[in-house]
Amino acid sequence: MTEAATPQDKTWTVRIIDLSAEGDDNVIEEVKVFYDLPHANAFARAYVRDSVERCRVPGASARDVLAAWCSFGEDAVVVDAGEDGWHSANELDDFTAEPASPMERDWRTLDPRRLVDDEDDDSAEDTTAEDTAEDALDEDIAQHLPSSGRFSSF
Repeated sequence: MTEAATPQDKTWTVRIIDLSAEGDDNVIEEVKVFYDLPHANAFARAYVRDSVERCRVPGASARDVLAAWCSFGEDAVVVDAGEDGWHSANELDDFTAEPASPMERDWRTLDPRRLVDDEDDDSAEDTTAEDTAEDALDEDIAQHLPSSGRFSSF
């Protein structure tokens, strides 16, 4: 007889989705091993909040920020959480209307990969690649902005 998995055995995964990717395969990463749904939801929320802020330029309206995020940002989805999972659509208006505090953006402290011992993890390489990707995104956004720093095509 096999044992059924208990709710305590369930782990959650947050899927990071690149909104700038063309085509169906826009998943850029899956962050795994969240031991409870509130932790996964908090991570997804902070990740998207940070992504929205990386798309914000000085003087941009909420509409401009939303348009930039939809073109260049990253969304986060808690896999298999259904209605109990956090959904960016529920908070995007608030996120784009008001800049976030550093604490609201700090998804890194919620990242379960930080809990892995350094000797068992090559997170130094992951962090470097992640930082490089964020820098490239920031440069890509900056290239598409007029010199005034405002979006004129929206």
